[in-house]
Amino acid sequence: MIFYRQNLSDTELLDLYKKILKPRLIEEKMLILIRQGKVSKWFSGIGQEAIAVGVTAVLDQSEYILPMHRNLGVFTTREVPLHRLFSQWQGKANGFTKGRDRSFHFGTQEYNIIGMISHLGPQLGIADGIALANKLQDNKKITAVFTGEGGTSEGDFHEALNIAAVWKLPVMFIVENNGYGLSTPTNEQYACENLADKGIGYGIESWIVDGNNIIEVYNKLSKLKKEMQENPRPILLEFKTFRMRGHEEASGTKYVPQDLMDQWELRDPVTNYRKYLTEIGILTAEQDEQFHTEIKQEIDENWAMANAEPEIEPTYSGELDDIYKPFQYEEYTHNSDSTNIRFIDAIRNGLEQSMWRHKNLVIMGQDIAEYGGAFKITEGFVDAFGKDRVRNTPICESAVISTGMGLSINGYKAIIEMQFADFVSTGFNPIVNLLAKSHYRWGEKADVVVRMPCGGGTQAGPFHSQTNEAWFTKTPGLKVVYPAFPYDAKGLLNTSINDPNPVLFFEHKLLYRSIYQDVPTDYYTIPLGKAALVKEGKSVTIISFGATVHWALDTLAKHPEIDADLIDLRTLQPLDTETIFASVKKTGKAIIFQEDTLFGGIASDISALIMENCFEYLDAPVKRVASLDSPIPFTKALEDQFLPKSRFEEVLLEILRY
Repeated sequence: MIFYRQNLSDTELLDLYKKILKPRLIEEKMLILIRQGKVSKWFSGIGQEAIAVGVTAVLDQSEYILPMHRNLGVFTTREVPLHRLFSQWQGKANGFTKGRDRSFHFGTQEYNIIGMISHLGPQLGIADGIALANKLQDNKKITAVFTGEGGTSEGDFHEALNIAAVWKLPVMFIVENNGYGLSTPTNEQYACENLADKGIGYGIESWIVDGNNIIEVYNKLSKLKKEMQENPRPILLEFKTFRMRGHEEASGTKYVPQDLMDQWELRDPVTNYRKYLTEIGILTAEQDEQFHTEIKQEIDENWAMANAEPEIEPTYSGELDDIYKPFQYEEYTHNSDSTNIRFIDAIRNGLEQSMWRHKNLVIMGQDIAEYGGAFKITEGFVDAFGKDRVRNTPICESAVISTGMGLSINGYKAIIEMQFADFVSTGFNPIVNLLAKSHYRWGEKADVVVRMPCGGGTQAGPFHSQTNEAWFTKTPGLKVVYPAFPYDAKGLLNTSINDPNPVLFFEHKLLYRSIYQDVPTDYYTIPLGKAALVKEGKSVTIISFGATVHWALDTLAKHPEIDADLIDLRTLQPLDTETIFASVKKTGKAIIFQEDTLFGGIASDISALIMENCFEYLDAPVKRVASLDSPIPFTKALEDQFLPKSRFEEVLLEILRY
């Protein structure tokens, strides 16, 4: 291995040595402790330390790094206190996740490190969002995100590179090509000669770097960082290295040929760098021994601190109170000035007023800029707010949602428009595994609203007509809003944008241009989690949301003799059970009316809640009315049969006969 120091001083060379030595000595300690059963799981970075240390040493403390699960050198180079790392690995409260996640599955704003999730790919999109925020601020900061050669096969890798290329985002995409994805060798993972070649297809500059040579890593990235500050752009860096331990310690390395292990052992980044410094007279044996002693003493002292810390005492409140970031709802009232507008106009009005109110709000989506979106809701927004804040995206829902999370991490608010709610399936992973869990896992908000044009009745077929709210009401950490009236749509959208938690905001397409209401011209808010009582009565409780509220009203208009409570839920998560239970206890009968298919829909949970909490008040079985348990068809006759509108009247009259 050849080292070219270039302009590095003796002090800088020694500093790099101490930085690369520290994670190695910690790992050696951990390998002993895991055999003793004192650490539950360990993902070793032995043999790869030069990459994590070199990248982190190049970046400023204020620049974000998104590491993987074997990048201990990122954390030690950022000087994260070891006792906190040790507490994290032992699942203790002084770690970074309160025992809720393990190893390096965490982030810390204090050190500008955003940890991984096991699904790997979304963190690349997060880096895009962080870099976009930096670019909007023109602060010259660079973002570095790590992945392995296995992760380059994921769709998120390609989506994130494409977004970064199109938007010229200052991101260093760090690929640690260490030979194996768990046990699968690289020749079974990709067919190109070098992963760096993948940058060509995206118009991205790419480099191959010796990942075991700390000086080459440091010097190359130092040069590239300066260039990226002057000319913001993404760069793909493939670091050739090798994983000397198993994917994690329990997996071992039996699948690796011994001659390959022997070959890479000769390229050990710590041993070779120590030899080089000794040969050029910068590092003496006495200095080396002193460095070892100091680091080992620090490790032992901090390990003792972590061991002295008590185990976590679980409480229900401690867990449930951290699902969402606390949000102090602020009520904005309006004056008497109003105008009769459509549902779609109310959405547009709320978006527009929120964009003026929140200068850090960015809207992203397919065709939303000059074209104004598929439904023309954002038409004219580019002229009002500029293309920096109203951004067309490539067709890559997953990375765009992750980009929204990156914006949130770096001080922005994000709204993402799904062209149709059906298309959210290609962005499902970052919603349910990233946005939803970030605050619970490590206390980080996800200030992202995902707008979801949804619903049937427009003969749009199986891929453009679903109302898929139940995909998300099941997931703790998400808020789900589903208004039925223009007044509610505007007020609830404003609150959703103010709320720092992730919100799925459903907008029924059939209501866009068919429902009118007097809506205040002022900015105003409506609290989430509060249902509306649309009609009051004593004979039956009808629970509905979205288009079904209007279908229920149509049915009641045909039967003026029916004295019903009609509840519009408005928010599905959190759910206003207080209003539901009070009504059912009054009427003794309940019918839940949803457009979604029956099995597994939210109506099932509401029915169960009523049975558990209001059983002694019921005079009839709780009824559910929903669409057929089939995909939604295209032809009008088939769609009419699929939708529950025509069946609701029959079930309502049936329950009233009890």
